[in-house]
Amino acid sequence: MQHPDDFDPKIGVADTLEPGLRRIVAGNPSPMTYRGTNTYVLGSQALAVIDPGPNLRPHLDAILAAVEPGQHISHIIVTHSHLDHSPLARPLAAATGAPVLAFGGAQAGRSAVMQSLAATGLGGGGEGIDHDFTCDETLRDGDTIEGKDWILEVIHTPGHLGNHISLGWGDACFTADHVMGWASSLVSPPDGDLTDFMASCARLNIRNWRVFHPGHGAPIADPTGRLAWLIAHRKSRETAILDHLARAPSDAATLAAAIYSDTPNALLGAATRNVLAHLIDLTGKSRVEANPTLRADAVFSLI
Repeated sequence: MQHPDDFDPKIGVADTLEPGLRRIVAGNPSPMTYRGTNTYVLGSQALAVIDPGPNLRPHLDAILAAVEPGQHISHIIVTHSHLDHSPLARPLAAATGAPVLAFGGAQAGRSAVMQSLAATGLGGGGEGIDHDFTCDETLRDGDTIEGKDWILEVIHTPGHLGNHISLGWGDACFTADHVMGWASSLVSPPDGDLTDFMASCARLNIRNWRVFHPGHGAPIADPTGRLAWLIAHRKSRETAILDHLARAPSDAATLAAAIYSDTPNALLGAATRNVLAHLIDLTGKSRVEANPTLRADAVFSLI
């Protein structure tokens, strides 16, 4: 995992990462967003803006200032509709005339099991869903988006959010919040789905990527190694949950407090949602059962 001090960019400055690619970090640092949201500017003439970010006027100004003479923004691409990634899409579209492209609205791509849980009253954990988000063009898995000197491949990677996409750019991939170097991705039901998340990791792992450009933090120079860590990390959490349940039935909050013993209290809520994601996944695998029914406060036991 990357050391926090290794990434300290100047906010609002367009830094060149490699030929044809710049990154602007938004001024929205937090325990969940690290230094801030990474907005990427791709191309040399017709520009793609990937993840315009939160609705902050200084960040909008920074993106517009990055447009050099002879350039224009032709595409605005949103990887997923969390409040730190999508709200600035509309103001940027209004300022540039560029269309907004995404997989769909906040509930697009949500799995059947999560739709069922949401229908029974399971709400989100306060991760900041942009429920008002809409796009002008709906993307599908396998689509390509083309500019004058760039081509992006749409890879649907649900898990962190049902409408989450990654974007392949040659041997580089914009992984948004699915794979980051400074932390593991939050998976919080019913918007996050661990079964989908692990399948998306496996799908990305098939390819021989050179670098990942994440939604927060520095580029990931060892994509294969990072994916291996992420998969192993999730499997270790699953093992810890099963070990605790082997001693006695428990609920997600109690399990989170025991397993995430070194986590600050402010983040225990997110940890509980991660544990719940594992419990739902294990229920789907018939490894555990929920009493009285599958819900956030259920008591889980081994089958």
